Amino acid sequence: MKTLIIIAIVVVLVIALIAWIASTYNNLVNLRNRVANGWAQIDVQLKQRADLIPNLVNTVKGYATHESSVFEAVTQARSAVKAAVDSGNIAQRAQAENALDKAIINVLAVAEAYPELKANSNFMDLQSQLKTLEDKIAYARQFYNDVALKMNNAVEMFPSNIIAGLFHFEKAEYYRVEESAREVPQVQF
Repeated sequence: MKTLIIIAIVVVLVIALIAWIASTYNNLVNLRNRVANGWAQIDVQLKQRADLIPNLVNTVKGYATHESSVFEAVTQARSAVKAAVDSGNIAQRAQAENALDKAIINVLAVAEAYPELKANSNFMDLQSQLKTLEDKIAYARQFYNDVALKMNNAVEMFPSNIIAGLFHFEKAEYYRVEESAREVPQVQF
């Protein structure tokens, strides 16, 4: 009878261990997929922004033809983003997107110097679309970093770190803004 009780306890413990391993593994898979989805959501918003930028630049260019350095900076930043997208490196992509953010701010600052442009309905519509996209991008970045935090906690914290190590789960990279992107751009006319 004692042997049967011991065997039953061992079986229950083994089943509980297997259930815990499966649950922890499934949670890690869920978090990994949420991180990938979070990055995909950022990517969608950034693609929309990249598609909108040439229209914005061309509209402003029509009014501010002598501000060519600002437009060249946007073109270069957009090319750097494309190269970063092709590389697949999140840190490189974040750096390129931050440079594009600064270039867009400069275009909008140039536009402020042209009152007739500010009254142009095409420009106003593009500026509104860009603001909406920037808000969506900010939210997507925040969501991504929140999910990356959860993933990183699960990968590093005991006891889920045991399962993470056994099945080679890795920490997620955060979407970081460079210090230079935090500076207020200086636009001079």
